[in-house]
Amino acid sequence: MRYVYLLQSVNHPRARYIGLTSDLDARLVAHNGGESPHTSKCRPWELCAAIKFEDDQEAVAFEAYLKTGSGWAFAKRHLW
Repeated sequence: MRYVYLLQSVNHPRARYIGLTSDLDARLVAHNGGESPHTSKCRPWELCAAIKFEDDQEAVAFEAYLKTGSGWAFAKRHLW
């Protein structure tokens, strides 16, 4: 089981992040603890959405889609 998740910075609301994990709680703690170089500068982060996938390949594909231009547009309209 995997989660595709969307974060938004509390202090910098225009800063957003899309990720993939099997442990959502631990990953959010890691982001807010500065353990990820991609998100450490805009801490703290809040979880905006998490989509659970039973199939790992579907989760990877959906994360990849959200990171495309049309995927970002979809996320802005429906998830953030």
